Amino acid sequence: MTHPETPTAARRTSLAATIAQVVLGLFLLTAGIGHLTVARDAFRAQVPTWLPIDVDFVVVASGIVEIVLGLSLLLLWRWRVPVGWIVAAFFVAIFPGNISQFTTGTDSFGLNDDLSRGIRLLFQPLLVIWALWSTGAWRAWRSRRGAAKQKNSVSA
Repeated sequence: MTHPETPTAARRTSLAATIAQVVLGLFLLTAGIGHLTVARDAFRAQVPTWLPIDVDFVVVASGIVEIVLGLSLLLLWRWRVPVGWIVAAFFVAIFPGNISQFTTGTDSFGLNDDLSRGIRLLFQPLLVIWALWSTGAWRAWRSRRGAAKQKNSVSA
């Protein structure tokens, strides 16, 4: 049934966002499992050398976090907005690893030249945007911000 207040484009966006959230969840789940299994050495190569923590601990811990985040995106629909913010924060937190891989010229995951490592740097902000958009976190923040502005202008 079509609701007059719900334009067709909004429903499509919602479906697209839902699909994007599932894809992101599967991506994180797969990457997390890779941290703990077949891609462990490749992930070790991305840990910044200046980080004062055991490299293997970082790889295992980040793998576990990715598994939890992936499962959260797939299963915790009621909390999708806070999960979206947490996933976005995670992508920001691991960005120094990508920068380190670029600045040190470390080969990993087929990123074997500065151009490919540089292009990868450009994709990290897209992952942040993907997490915020697909979970509705960005829309929820804008709605709260708009409501707060409206409340302030009414009370003034």
